[in-house]
Amino acid sequence: MMRKRLIGAVGAAALLFAVGAGLAQQRAPQPAAPAAAAARPASIGGHPNFNGIWQAMSTAYWNLEAHSAEGVSELWRLGAIGAIPAGKSVLKGGGKIPYLPDALKKRNDNRAGWPGTDPEAKCYMLGIPRSTYHNMPFQIFQGAGDADLLMVYPFAAGQRVIYMKDKRELPVDSWMGKSMGAWQGDTLVVTTINQNDQTWLDRAGNHHSPKLKVTERFTLTDSSHIRYEATMDDPLTYSQPWTIELTLYRDTDPNTQLLEHKCVPFSEMLLYQDLFKPKP
Repeated sequence: MMRKRLIGAVGAAALLFAVGAGLAQQRAPQPAAPAAAAARPASIGGHPNFNGIWQAMSTAYWNLEAHSAEGVSELWRLGAIGAIPAGKSVLKGGGKIPYLPDALKKRNDNRAGWPGTDPEAKCYMLGIPRSTYHNMPFQIFQGAGDADLLMVYPFAAGQRVIYMKDKRELPVDSWMGKSMGAWQGDTLVVTTINQNDQTWLDRAGNHHSPKLKVTERFTLTDSSHIRYEATMDDPLTYSQPWTIELTLYRDTDPNTQLLEHKCVPFSEMLLYQDLFKPKP
């Protein structure tokens, strides 16, 4: 009898605890939504809102053209970690970059000397459009109306201002050139000129001359995706203008942050190897 009463008491207590817990859960306040999940203004001064951290999810930074997976003999210590991943072409319509004969030979020479000949390995600024589809994210800062935009890239502390009103050319060529923007409906069109010829377009040795004009088109398809196009026009390197197209994805993590990548210390041995004495 005592055992039956004990079992009944325990069962009643468990039932009361379950009911109480359920009521307490109903009364408990719901956690606030993360700040990043709060409604983001769809537009700024009548233009689409591009503010945020963005990244391309493709192998374009390895090679703009279609390519198979491939090992790198100089990186044999990395094993499979150092292998080049396969990727599809990001050229509009597919195909190959329309090089002039001498420019194609230079591309092949660049490729044969990789990775040591790649400006990225030397911690040089990546130029445009390579900075956009590099394997690190970048951040867009956009103000109201027709104010200039700023794009910041973590690699080698790269950055560029998108000038919306100042259309003057630079007095000398530079690594990032000069970018000038204009709105065509809901599309941000950016024209970049005055780049030097020291940057590559990817790790496959694709290159250009100082006459390169890059016309980029940023179109916000929804709050987290940008349709990105870039047309390369360089009569000294290509037989005709050609275009790449890919998608940029917004980082929606509430704790996302762009972190600087100061790469100079990592390139010193490559750049100044003749100055380093071998260790005994």
